[in-house]
Amino acid sequence: MFRNLIPAPADRFHLVAPDYPGFGQSTAPTVAEFNYTFDNLASVVDKFTNAIGLKSYSLYMQDYGAPVGYRLAVKNHDRVRALIVQNGNAYEEGLRGFWTPLKDYWQEPNEANAAKLRDFLKIDATKWQYTHGTRNPKRISPDTWTIDQALLDRPGNKEIQLKLFLDYGSNPPLYPQWQAYFRKYQPPTLVVWGKNDFIFPAEGAETYKRDLKNLEFHLLDTGHFALEEDGDLIARYIGDFLAKHIRGA
Repeated sequence: MFRNLIPAPADRFHLVAPDYPGFGQSTAPTVAEFNYTFDNLASVVDKFTNAIGLKSYSLYMQDYGAPVGYRLAVKNHDRVRALIVQNGNAYEEGLRGFWTPLKDYWQEPNEANAAKLRDFLKIDATKWQYTHGTRNPKRISPDTWTIDQALLDRPGNKEIQLKLFLDYGSNPPLYPQWQAYFRKYQPPTLVVWGKNDFIFPAEGAETYKRDLKNLEFHLLDTGHFALEEDGDLIARYIGDFLAKHIRGA
């Protein structure tokens, strides 16, 4: 997802992009070997930042990155210099129709409800996440969903994803805490959001305006993975934003 974005600001800023356990190139222990919760993902990333000596940082958060990043921000508010939020939710208004089967699973984590979620892990759903809401779906590289699906199809990975689907229910109860962090510390925040995203709709972006005063806000005419269509534009927004709030600090 960040393959084209990372090189753009790397001449001015130090970028670090770890994969979570069970994702990308990181080790994927089984669900019997590692407890896949957002608390644990955040703990791993926190330990990672300490291991590589990051004393302060700005956070780029998208989708699952939001509940991981906001846990870090609440714990390490003195380290977080700025937030970049791209289709990452922190408000109840951002959980609309897409989330109905997940909410059912949170309430009753039985096999009948799990079966509905297994379809989210198939190739058609993976492709849909990349193409839905885009201006020109034919211009989205098929490498995206092909590589993602290859990783999703690794033995044991679907069980990992179901564990995280279930534990996502731990995030909404923390929204008031994250919003209190916004209000108290007022971190400089850039919101760049694909407004056609069905997973995290634009209502979830607009609500950041309630609590953040030092906010730069852009709704883009694209979908969930906004970098695929508007990566150059987002890179420019990020570069200007960080230059203003980090370089000048």
